[in-house]
Amino acid sequence: MSGAAAIEALDLVVRYGDLTAVDRLSLSVEPGEVLALLGPNGAGKTSTVETLEGYRRPDGGAVRVLGLDPVSDHAAVVRRIGVMPQSGGLMPGIRCRESLHLFAAYYDDPTDPDELLARVGLAGRAGATWRHLSGGEQQRLSLALALVGRPAVAFLDEPTAGVDVAGRQVVRRVITDLRDAGVCVLLTTHELDEAERVADRVAIVDRGRLLALGTPAQLAAASEASELRFAATGDLDAVALGAALGAAVTAEGSGRYRVATAGTPSVVAALTAWLAQHDLPLTDLRTGGRLEDVFLRLTSSSDDEPPASPPPGRPRRRRR
Repeated sequence: MSGAAAIEALDLVVRYGDLTAVDRLSLSVEPGEVLALLGPNGAGKTSTVETLEGYRRPDGGAVRVLGLDPVSDHAAVVRRIGVMPQSGGLMPGIRCRESLHLFAAYYDDPTDPDELLARVGLAGRAGATWRHLSGGEQQRLSLALALVGRPAVAFLDEPTAGVDVAGRQVVRRVITDLRDAGVCVLLTTHELDEAERVADRVAIVDRGRLLALGTPAQLAAASEASELRFAATGDLDAVALGAALGAAVTAEGSGRYRVATAGTPSVVAALTAWLAQHDLPLTDLRTGGRLEDVFLRLTSSSDDEPPASPPPGRPRRRRR
């Protein structure tokens, strides 16, 4: 392994008895890079991340975080990483500021808790207890707790789950700031739009295997789905437009449409001309496939084996 990457996995294998949850998975993530790890339930994402965090020993292959073995060098690794689990796991009666001061005491040079509360938009909720926070506020507090130790690598599990629109903007800004500061971020999410917004690269896994790796634009461009998507306001006759474009136009709801042909310059010109002729404003235009299309095509075309879910009774993830 090179040692230059912040996160490296080489032919990683994780098994639960006879079940292979991670099957020879290899990837690397650089400092200052955001990688979104995507996959359906049971794809092996959690097993991969827990192994990188040092809470599972690989059954095959090797992993390194900041050049260290997360198991044998666990004490050194946990001081340099931050972990945001999907569920908080805090005592329900602890207050926001108290929890951050508690976590800050574990590190030699922590970030100021009040500064972190302001960064995640919770300065006005510093005295609120965990149980009295909304689901989105709990997520943002969990994010702050993961960052209090100034990590060089941040593992974020579903950071925007249950977070409202304003809160999502806060989380995106924090992730962008981490990238700009040279922090390596590995996030898992089921929200593909969020992955497209924040990730430099995307890794799609299913049944423990890596199916695709690249930027969102690269994966969309490689999609077999050659089509044009657009949104328009007003009463649009999809049949008439399809006749003008020479390709079927399908309404997808909420003023959005899909044209079953590649978005070549001539097709785009014909579409905009037709809309102008009928005085219909064009509000959005996308050519090529979307990350969602790529994800669904890859995960639905994998074999029919049962998904790689660990058996009941597996140990719960621990917080740092």
